[in-house]
Order: sequence, then C-alpha cells, then structure tokens
Amino acid sequence: MATRTLKVKARSSADEKNSKTYLSFFSGAMGLDIGLEQAGFKCRALNEIDPVACSTIETNLGSVFKRSVLPALYSCDIRELDADRLCRDLSIVPGELFAVVGGPPCQAFSTAGRRLGLNDERGNVFLHFIDLVGKLRPKYAIFENVRGLLSCPLTHRPHNERGDGHASLTPAELPKGALRYILSLLEQYGYRVTFNLYNTANFGVPQLRERLVFFASREGREVPFLVPTHDQHARNGLAPWVTLAQAISMLQGKHHQAGEFPERRLKYYRMLTGGQNWRDLPAKLQQAAMGKSWHSGGGKTGFYRRLAWDRPAPTLVTSPTMPATDLCHPEDLRPLSVEEYLAIQTFPSGFKLAGKLSDKYRQVGNAVPCHFGKVIGEHLLAFEEDRFDAGYSAAHRFSRYSGTDHHSWQQPQLSLEL
Repeated sequence: MATRTLKVKARSSADEKNSKTYLSFFSGAMGLDIGLEQAGFKCRALNEIDPVACSTIETNLGSVFKRSVLPALYSCDIRELDADRLCRDLSIVPGELFAVVGGPPCQAFSTAGRRLGLNDERGNVFLHFIDLVGKLRPKYAIFENVRGLLSCPLTHRPHNERGDGHASLTPAELPKGALRYILSLLEQYGYRVTFNLYNTANFGVPQLRERLVFFASREGREVPFLVPTHDQHARNGLAPWVTLAQAISMLQGKHHQAGEFPERRLKYYRMLTGGQNWRDLPAKLQQAAMGKSWHSGGGKTGFYRRLAWDRPAPTLVTSPTMPATDLCHPEDLRPLSVEEYLAIQTFPSGFKLAGKLSDKYRQVGNAVPCHFGKVIGEHLLAFEEDRFDAGYSAAHRFSRYSGTDHHSWQQPQLSLEL
C-alpha cells in the first residue's frame, strides 16, 4: 500500500505562544489529554462518566495541567451536556475552539464483543459526541476507536434472525454501515474526515496496539496520515520498535500492584519462558492445559502467554489475567503489574490511579498511550501551522492491515498483510 511521509519543520518560539484550546470527552485516565498537553494543546474541560476515573482525573489535574486555571471536569453522561450549556459554562462561542477530542466507548464496535454498533447505548453516546462536534464547530475534531468500527453495521440484526427463512439484510444491516453513517453526519456538519489504522509501536510506544485515528477538518482540509518514527526492523532510516525491556526494566525491584494467576495456570507457567505460550508446553500437556478452549478456533496465542523482553508488549487489555488474553511477566510468576501497565502506556512518572486493583488495570488498559497522544497533537499542530515540507514516500507501514484508511476503506474486503 502506498503511504506518504511528511517532514516536519521545527517549531519556533512564537509558535509555542499560540495555545490551542480543546474540550475532551470520554476522558478516562487522560492518556490522550496528557499527550495533547505535552504537544502544546490547552484543555478547557474534560468529561467522564465513570466515578473512579473522575477521581483519577481530580487527583492528577494539577500535575498534568500545570497552570493556574485548571480545566473543568463534567462528571456525567455526555448526553447530559449540550453545546449551549458548554458555551455558557466555559464562556466560549461556536467556532472558537481549536479542537474537540475523545475516544467513544469501543465495546459497541469491538470484534471481540457483540458488535451491536449504534444500536448499543455506547454507540448512541458516539452519536451525541458527533452532534456536539457539529454544534460547537471546532476547527478540528480528533477521535479514536477500535478496528471493528471499520466493518460494523449501522443496525445489528441478531444472528438467529439471519439466513434461510429470513429476509435479506438491509443496507443498514450490512458491514461498514456504522462508519458510513458517522462520516455522513460529519460531512453534513461541513467536516472533511481522514482516518487510518495505526500500530502505536510504529510511533515509539512499547506496545502492539492498533487503533483508528480520525481527523475532521471544518475548513475542508485533508489532514494527512501520521508519520511513523519506528519500524520493527528499523527500515527506511526509522528507529527500531521500543521493547518491553526498555519500558519496564527500570521497575524491577520496586513495589508492584499485581493480580494473581490461579495455581492451575501457574503450574504451566513454570514450564514456560519469555515469549512462549501454550504451544510451547510439552505436547502431552497441551490439551489438559487448554481445557474446553482446546476445541475452539483461532490461533489462541493469548493462552499461557509469557511476554518477550525483546518485543513490544501485546495490546494491554482491561485485565491481564483473563485466560484468553493472559499478559504474564517474562520471568516472574505473575501478570503485568499496574506500574508496568502505566510504563507501557507511557504515563508520566508519579501518575496516581484511583480505585481497586481491577479499576486501575481497566483505566490504564482503556487509555490512549500518552506518547501516541503527543504524536497526534504534534502532527495536527504541524499541519495547522504549515510546517510540513513537500515530499512523499511510499515506504512506511501504519499497521498490519490494508484497506484501513479513508482512501482504500471502501474496497470490498479488509485484509491482513503478513
């Protein structure tokens, strides 16, 4: 797939003075916001419904947003907010904000879930987010989501109501309907949207995490793709991927908050070393170790998975102890700790999480890696300030998949590039 590379000029001191204000929705543990703040954005307000995440936000506001007037926090469902209220509360007018950003809940579109799309309550809050963009009229909107959004239908029909004896699927029930609808709404509001699927390891994050990133421009300008800085094999002059060892080695010997594996799994983990999984167990033990999952399809690479020191971590999930998505330390008999989660997600040192152990894992697992948020912010500011040099290259890869950007997405089938 042909891809383009844009060279970015250095920012001047005058550029630094031009702060870019934005509102953040579905803020969670503020991974995206921390990165945007590091890039030079200025947050006016955050919104999060989860009370535990709100406590995390309140605890870290002063350390993340180092200024005299801190952002407001709306601890509520996004649907309780409308553009008129936000304009009154924050003394802004439509069209004034530089950006509106957010990561609407991905479970409605995840290939691992029921994929109810916009039928799901979480899908409905996505539509309210788009409505706020349209009425607040920021210069740009930035939002991220899972790969499943590329193929999710607008309307979900239960599987037991399909096939022989049932009516054919309607256009709204066909794949890709949800994203087509979202894009049509933004177009009606006057926004031009570009998107692509990015592997965050290609941008210096020690994690193989693939997420869609959308840029919507009110002025109709096409925001180009992000510019990769890293490559698995350090090709084309790029740096090699950041490894798990580089991310967490400095935490060895420190206190760790970590879950536990049951003894049934620990006896098999004792037989495995870094980078191995259930397939590396003695053949005669594999079926007993896998239990009922032995008969399930797929590669099952997440079962009894010890992470490798010399590779980025797999995608951090909301719990590192689920059997199908184990995230076991390369050497220790335990899952990754909360502290290791924070380091892999590139949170700043000293960041504090509220809640129980499960809450902490969930907050960090759901977050945008902070460094990736900074990459997104710096990219948009460079585009806004015309600091891209002319010149393109077809050398870089963004993720493992093809057909995932706004140019090629309409092609019949999404394919995995091996």
